[in-house]
Amino acid sequence: MITTENIENLKFLFEKKLLEEIIEVSSLQKVTKGDIMIDVGEQVKFIPILTNGAIKVVREDESGEEILLYFVEFGNTCAMTLNCCLENSRSEIRAICEKDTTLIMVPVSQMDNWLVKYRSWRNFIFQNYQNRLNEMLKAIDSLTFLKLDERLRKYLKEKSKVADNSNITVTHLDIATDLNSSRVVISRLLKQMENDGEVSLGRNTIKINY
Repeated sequence: MITTENIENLKFLFEKKLLEEIIEVSSLQKVTKGDIMIDVGEQVKFIPILTNGAIKVVREDESGEEILLYFVEFGNTCAMTLNCCLENSRSEIRAICEKDTTLIMVPVSQMDNWLVKYRSWRNFIFQNYQNRLNEMLKAIDSLTFLKLDERLRKYLKEKSKVADNSNITVTHLDIATDLNSSRVVISRLLKQMENDGEVSLGRNTIKINY
């Protein structure tokens, strides 16, 4: 059950009447780090709005290889999920909790009604589309124009930002999966970065020094 306190920090996004409707029709969901929020091929029934935490969104190719698209953080939703809602199609992405997260789960049935009824909802939806599009374009640019070591530095900075900590917990295999590389290559690059003083490596932890 959602209470006024649950959405207190979303007041800057939506007008009072919409907040009242969100409380009335939505549910609260708490998920822990590593949980899969939605998987490839699943039917999307809810629009998630993050009140805290972060979610990693990845795309899977035909061979099962994954690549990181973007992170979703506080006060935002997943544009790829919105797209499924509008087209009544199944998910083409996998959304994984990057850290413990609390979400407001809005029923898909409210999507069209609120787009007509509330300007703040329209702004929220369109802004999320724009932000996620920009992030996916950056991901494409990284794949196309950046060397793997530059992509790795960018990835670690993003992970640090999401975690709000210069010490991040992640395995070399996880990084390799997100960057569509191999664990051996990532380990070699991280070791070089450690030798250059850019990072400090621990057991499944990386401290970023740059």
